[in-house]
Amino acid sequence: MSVSSADEADHIGMKIGELSRLTGVSPRLLRYYEEQELLTSDRTGRGHRRYTGDAPMVVGHIRALLAAGLTTSVIREVLSCVRGPGLELEHCAAPTLSDQLRSLDARISTLQNARTALVRLLTTTAEQPR
Repeated sequence: MSVSSADEADHIGMKIGELSRLTGVSPRLLRYYEEQELLTSDRTGRGHRRYTGDAPMVVGHIRALLAAGLTTSVIREVLSCVRGPGLELEHCAAPTLSDQLRSLDARISTLQNARTALVRLLTTTAEQPR
């Protein structure tokens, strides 16, 4: 019995379920990462996704960058600057990450100002007679 080239292609690479088990990321989220152009897969002759051996590392990078508060569009910009199994960033990520940090600092400042104003409102509300 011979194996067709489509059957042979179905055995190359890692299936989405296996990648999900290895990374703890749901298949639905893995498909979303692909839609966002963060993760790539090849399609077999039968249309099944197959991922390369470095896919678990890439998913780990994506998760770490998401945990840092980066959006998927920003991750798409800096992902090519990530190297190795750890989250080692090359200098090409620095300008984008610096912009993100400035933006985060501005949002924190805005939230701190809003908190101060809210505390002031609560203080004056509590002091008024009922």
